[in-house]
Amino acid sequence: MSWFAWGDPARAPELDPGLRDLVAQVLRARLQDMPPVPEELVELPPSRLGPRLRELFAGVVGPGHVSTEDPVRLRHCGGKSTPDLLLRRAGRADPAPDAVLYPADHGEVERLLAVCSEERVAVVPFGGGTSVVGGVTPLRGGFHAVVSLDLRRLDRLVSVDPLSSTAVLGAGVRGPHAEAMLAEHGLTLGHLPQSHEYATIGGYAATRSSGQASSGYGRFEDMVVSLRVATPRGTLEAGGPPASAAGPDLQRLLLGSEGTLGVITEVGVRVRRAPERVLDEAWSFPDFASGADALRVLAQSDARPTMARVLDESETFVGAAMGGREAVPGCQAVLGFEGAPAEVEARAAAVREAMAEAGGTPLGPEPVAHWRENRFSSPYLRDTLLSAGILAETLETAASWTGLLPLYTAVSEALTGALEGDEGGAVVMCHVSHTYPTGASLYFTVATAAGPDPVARWGRAKRAASDAIVANGGTITHHHAVGSDHRPWMAAEIGPLGGDVLRAVKAALDPEGVLNPGKLIPDAD
Repeated sequence: MSWFAWGDPARAPELDPGLRDLVAQVLRARLQDMPPVPEELVELPPSRLGPRLRELFAGVVGPGHVSTEDPVRLRHCGGKSTPDLLLRRAGRADPAPDAVLYPADHGEVERLLAVCSEERVAVVPFGGGTSVVGGVTPLRGGFHAVVSLDLRRLDRLVSVDPLSSTAVLGAGVRGPHAEAMLAEHGLTLGHLPQSHEYATIGGYAATRSSGQASSGYGRFEDMVVSLRVATPRGTLEAGGPPASAAGPDLQRLLLGSEGTLGVITEVGVRVRRAPERVLDEAWSFPDFASGADALRVLAQSDARPTMARVLDESETFVGAAMGGREAVPGCQAVLGFEGAPAEVEARAAAVREAMAEAGGTPLGPEPVAHWRENRFSSPYLRDTLLSAGILAETLETAASWTGLLPLYTAVSEALTGALEGDEGGAVVMCHVSHTYPTGASLYFTVATAAGPDPVARWGRAKRAASDAIVANGGTITHHHAVGSDHRPWMAAEIGPLGGDVLRAVKAALDPEGVLNPGKLIPDAD
């Protein structure tokens, strides 16, 4: 991945001058180009890794797997949020890890953690580096040095059990590689978040990821059957049997722990046969409220598609305009069905009936095909917009069906209120992408002019939106995770006693507190 962009900069599309002028008019702002500085001008702090520490680490992973080179450190100095990219593009790469370590297996991870705990070196687990909430920012947390623990060498398919429909994957396996290895056995995991091209199996588990097919396959945590975790105090194995009543579920405690309690090295997952048929259909609804209610009906019935989402009026219009298509009136819903042919047909027929009764109009498969074609390219468009002086960022939350539309209104108004002013206006878009019998997620996309201080500008908007989320009964994060960005709101999410519980668990597994400091766990009052 690029040091200043989402992935391969060559994949960022060019912005048509006419479209740029139109965007400037909509945002009511003068746009100024913001190209990244040359890599050689990026300022990195000098590495604090002395010869003794380097020798200790090399004794575990080998000299060739300890790097203090600036280009390597630069590519591990944070994730892929818009503030992350803005700072790097401006030539600022502090904080940066003092070294990047590449362990080969669970044993090496465990030994590295023991060294770091004894030598009081902070450790930041690093998978695909796709965090957009500060989850992989190398914070020292009061320690004299910090290292990035890159898990890319833990990239194998450990085992497959077709009879039990399970597989064990190394934490460093990226999404496409996982699917390719499982496909050799006629299997699929079916987990496709937008970060799929770069994100890793360990990252999915550490952040409780959710993919586009969550309506049919569930969230990633629903797919996990076992975890192997290295901690400074040793190995923790969690899960395995299909169900257990042997006390509280430690696996659930480790899922979503974001590298603060241990480093996930292997993940056992539930797999399924690759689908024989995929069927897509799009629908239109008069407004966002009726579209969201149609998804509620589906979520509370047995007629569930594998993939279901509905776009609000703004996102429906912008999506059509960016794709050169005529916008449908109101809101657009996209549905997908996967499975055996007879099963797909039966579910699709039941869903069609429910959607029609909810006031939907069928649009056929073409809009879904367009959505799938562009599913993984949206982050590259953000890179293009950043270079043109346009901020494009996302945030997400979830609420009960009763609270969903009030939350949608509150967050939309908070974002607009924080961004409208002398620096221009903003376009706020939203869609529902994950549904449950009791509620759903809201995924917001915001576009606005960068202004003279784009990091501060987005920071104001993000704080306003986060405050609105907490005040209106939403979760501070549905699937992006907590990291450092959402940590200020964690106390409100879990309460004082919940914070005490997390801090007690961390003290038991990580007594020196070296694991990913400054993330997830709120400070004690």
